[in-house]
Amino acid sequence: MSEISFIKMHGLGNDFVVVDARGGDVALDSARVRAIAERRLGVGCDQLLEICPPRSAKADAFMRIWNADGGEVEACGNGARCVAAFLMTESGETEVAIETVAGLLNAEAAGDGRVAVDMGEARTLWDEIPLASEMDTLELDLSLGRLSAPVAVNIGNPHAVFFVDAAEEVDLASLGSELEAHALFPERANIGVAEVVNDGHIRLRVWERGVGLTKACGTGACAALVAAARRGLTARSATVTLDGGPLEIDWLEDNHVRMTGPVATSFMGMLL
Repeated sequence: MSEISFIKMHGLGNDFVVVDARGGDVALDSARVRAIAERRLGVGCDQLLEICPPRSAKADAFMRIWNADGGEVEACGNGARCVAAFLMTESGETEVAIETVAGLLNAEAAGDGRVAVDMGEARTLWDEIPLASEMDTLELDLSLGRLSAPVAVNIGNPHAVFFVDAAEEVDLASLGSELEAHALFPERANIGVAEVVNDGHIRLRVWERGVGLTKACGTGACAALVAAARRGLTARSATVTLDGGPLEIDWLEDNHVRMTGPVATSFMGMLL
């Protein structure tokens, strides 16, 4: 098994092992990713981000996203900010384009150690989420415990957002895994519990599919803002405060969602 150099990064505590695979000498699979992500015996991370050569002339790099359970996913907002910061530091540029399975993400430096990413269009049709059957995505026929009638949004990956009076009081650690794997979600789903503080502020906690509870989820923050705005609970721009801190989310008039937040590098190392 070859040695692999890595950088440990995070966005508001949503942590990543970032591997530059553009040299072509990196061999990753589900088993190895699970071992790396294991917090006691490996490096530990929510996701492993593999930077690959671009697949189109419009991009600077392609980003593969591996969850801690070894599965690949389509999008990761905090991860996109971290990879964008890595690439901009390397090139000296202030803008970068990153390809993912979900599409092209354009990112730019936003000052004070922050990065802004255009996460693409918010998708709200039932077959875009996707759901197992046709229904109104503004109020899904789904409930568990004190949670009911979430809003479904796809921000490169599927989200179900439950609105609650007090996000801190929801036992998401107990409810998350069952909701994630509900039959309504053929590709599983990320589960958010959102408390609307005012029309410009949302308190959010997220259970990420294939990971569990995380300190922050960028696509989850985007989904929460879109869901709240669709229900008329907030404006189209708001601060979304997660366990790890705040992100600024804007649902633009062209249906794209822009996310702005900090990135940080923790340490560098070598995987044996």
